[in-house]
Amino acid sequence: MNPYVLAIFLSSLGLGTVLTFASSHWLLAWMGLEINTLAIIPLMAQHHHPRAVEATTKYFLVQATAAAMILFASTMNAWATGQWSISNPLNPLPSMILTVALALKVGMAPVHLWMPEVLQGLDLLTGLIMSTWQKLAPFALIIQSTQATNPTLLTSIGIMSSLIGGWAGLNQTQLRKILAYSSIAHMGWMVIVLQYSPQITVITLVLYIFMTSAAFLTFKLLASTKMNTLAMAWSKSPTLTSISLLTLMSLGGLPPLTGFMPKWLILQELAKQGLPAIATIMALTALLSLFFYLRLCHAMTLTISPGATSLAPQWRAPTTQNSLPMAIALIMATGLLPLTPAFLAMAT
Repeated sequence: MNPYVLAIFLSSLGLGTVLTFASSHWLLAWMGLEINTLAIIPLMAQHHHPRAVEATTKYFLVQATAAAMILFASTMNAWATGQWSISNPLNPLPSMILTVALALKVGMAPVHLWMPEVLQGLDLLTGLIMSTWQKLAPFALIIQSTQATNPTLLTSIGIMSSLIGGWAGLNQTQLRKILAYSSIAHMGWMVIVLQYSPQITVITLVLYIFMTSAAFLTFKLLASTKMNTLAMAWSKSPTLTSISLLTLMSLGGLPPLTGFMPKWLILQELAKQGLPAIATIMALTALLSLFFYLRLCHAMTLTISPGATSLAPQWRAPTTQNSLPMAIALIMATGLLPLTPAFLAMAT
């Protein structure tokens, strides 16, 4: 893609997100979401491949449906209350429609089915944008409208997302689908604590972006999209393979890595709110996600693919890709746990 055209699309992505962040009017927020969607569609379809075009079409239809629901809910609320301001209380019915629409935007259960299929049709860098940056604007609206949202609905979406994200990822061999289900599970963790401590939700979102960026950029550098190609990654870059093992364990939430921090803070907050049953369910669903991360670790570091002779040789040659963003993301994804007191002070 022409660099000038790419710069226009990326700046439009930033404009849409900033517009949604800064808006106090539902129409402006909707406009920011639409700019975001229209800016990423050419990036998704830049590889002229039927699978990419199919993923782009699915993404456009889903996002258009969610945007129409947001516009419908905000119009209904303005009709009932006479106010378009985001900070004003919402009526129960528009609030429920709005929550479902925003859940559809970010791919949370039970409206998550589009996300693994769309992510599977994209290249890893575009998938990285869709898994991280595209979630910021809808999540800003979810956080702003939390007080008017039905707590039972938020809790149900959180538990279902964590459960389905862990359960459906167990049987996958495609890395992009595994990362999609990982994203769904992490969204569930963010939503479950949202009504009690939005600050912890923001911390979890930021750390999720670091960890997911590290995973996507690592797989991009290793040129791996399937689990069996990971088994040959050690011959190409043994150091990176060892560090990516830590990144995957961090995504699973194992101490002493960064990924343990958000789960620790969320479970602590749920226990403080007198919800031990929900905290126990969330901790158990984390084990499902941990299992498929450990499968990736096992395939990457402890096995040699049965079809190794039929795979392209992985020569240990210097890479021409820019590895600085990946290095920063890897450091953030593995070494931030000692800063937990500082994050905890921010959250209180």
